[in-house]
Amino acid sequence: MNFPIEVVREKFPALSLTDKGRRRIYLDNPAGTQVPQAVADAVSRCLLTTNANLGGFFETTIAAQQIVDDAHAAMADFLGAASPQEIIIGANMTTLTYHMSRTLGRTMKPGDEIILTRMDHEGNVSPWLQLAEDLGLVVRWLAFDEQSWQIEEAALAALLTDRTRLVALNYASNLTGSINRVKALTRIARQAGALVYVDAVQFAPHGLIDVRDLGCDFLACSAYKFFGPHMGIVWGRLDVIDALKPYKCRCSSNALPERFELGTPQIELMAGLTAAVDYFAGLGTAAGEGGSRRAKIARAVEISISYENKLTQRLIDGLLAISGLTIHGITDT
Repeated sequence: MNFPIEVVREKFPALSLTDKGRRRIYLDNPAGTQVPQAVADAVSRCLLTTNANLGGFFETTIAAQQIVDDAHAAMADFLGAASPQEIIIGANMTTLTYHMSRTLGRTMKPGDEIILTRMDHEGNVSPWLQLAEDLGLVVRWLAFDEQSWQIEEAALAALLTDRTRLVALNYASNLTGSINRVKALTRIARQAGALVYVDAVQFAPHGLIDVRDLGCDFLACSAYKFFGPHMGIVWGRLDVIDALKPYKCRCSSNALPERFELGTPQIELMAGLTAAVDYFAGLGTAAGEGGSRRAKIARAVEISISYENKLTQRLIDGLLAISGLTIHGITDT
């Protein structure tokens, strides 16, 4: 089917705004996205009708708990996770990564090594650099290839040693748009005994993520990059996160994922998160997919990629036609 662009535009109120009589066009996608009306409605509805803390026995708090549970289930479907227990939701990707870095630091000792890349967002660099400074870890830097604009498997393999404890890398670059071969890179890292922490913030809006197929140990993303509210998500492989001891309050639950989700959750934003995932599912339904929510999400991503590739090629062709302009990065889709 053709991508239903006009139907999609009607779902986003921000796309009807005008400046000096001209419709506003957003070119800040690497920084964030607009939200469909359904996301704003879900946030508002939660604040107006389900505004209670968790752990009580009255109707409002029970409904609030359901919103929290629904958000974890929705993200499990979105990421292809085995269980909602593997989904950790918090303020944003950077805050969650700092939290996870400190938790993982409890398993490391001076002289252990971590590998960071030269193409990652700072949110997947500084937490690990500061952990290394605190614990006396060795940081090894993984450069990207200047021809492919990707992390090459051979380059990673050359840095791995028997002291490597973690490899932090990105799925897609927010600067060049390059998509790394995360599955192959993960296989190499895990064969060396290292954990793999993937920043998928930039990839999540533009491709289908399947954490079980990738084989990584952690994967982080941000809801506001795929039409949701401002919050972050980290998926962690169940056997890995269940063995970890995060910093938390004494009274906090030791269950998963609660032990990683500190304090009162952003319940209203979780309502919006579920609505964002359901937006993808609805797009898949409109494209003829009648199966599970995961199947509908996959179909939505499929038709979105086809439409995006045409737009991307048009942009690249136009830029290449400008005399004196140089594109640093990939020039294909």
